[in-house]
Amino acid sequence: MKNALQIIAAAALAFNSASAHYIFQQLSIASTKYDVYQYIRKNSNYNSPVTDLASTDLRCNVGASGTGTDTVAVKAGDSFTFTLDTAVYHQGPTSIYMSKAPSTAAAYDGSGQWFKIKDIGPTFNGGSATWDLSQTYTYQIPSCIAPGEYLLRIQQLAIHNPWPAGIPQFYISCAQIKVSGSGSKTFSGVSIPGAFKSTDPGYTANIYNNFSNYTVPGPSPVSGIQ
Repeated sequence: MKNALQIIAAAALAFNSASAHYIFQQLSIASTKYDVYQYIRKNSNYNSPVTDLASTDLRCNVGASGTGTDTVAVKAGDSFTFTLDTAVYHQGPTSIYMSKAPSTAAAYDGSGQWFKIKDIGPTFNGGSATWDLSQTYTYQIPSCIAPGEYLLRIQQLAIHNPWPAGIPQFYISCAQIKVSGSGSKTFSGVSIPGAFKSTDPGYTANIYNNFSNYTVPGPSPVSGIQ
């Protein structure tokens, strides 16, 4: 009986360790905080990461579609905040992307071009790195951007299990937004999947050994945004 109880306890611990991650589940525009998944596509793998660099799940997460998700009206230049169920605790960078929908955001599968508007990498001081491990991440819709419907994508890449012994983990969510304003800029971007390679230094980095610089995987944030 003792051995059986030990096995059950070990299995429960392993399950909890595997499932105890985090997910971007709530969007705020300016000072208005909306309901969980009201404007963020709900995925089907809860808070588990995406690890396959060739998968279309890298766009908005597993099973995340526009079905049942509302689209929020925003103005170019508005601030937005993504809130997680719990604070990020795996070391790694956070990035924010946008992709213009050909029609509506709800009908868009993310197969077009994605451009990056923000990277949050580590800061180095005295031989050590500090990461922004927060429960909220805030930035602004570019004020120069052309009106239209977009997917607004946030990604945190956890690199606490260095490649190749471990596999970096992508934590991803997409919000659906409709941008208004007088801007006219459009931006070329990258395809997802395809933007991240297993040879990217920011993907293969070992944060425990001679870690003194870092390049966030994917494209650089677009220039000329305001």
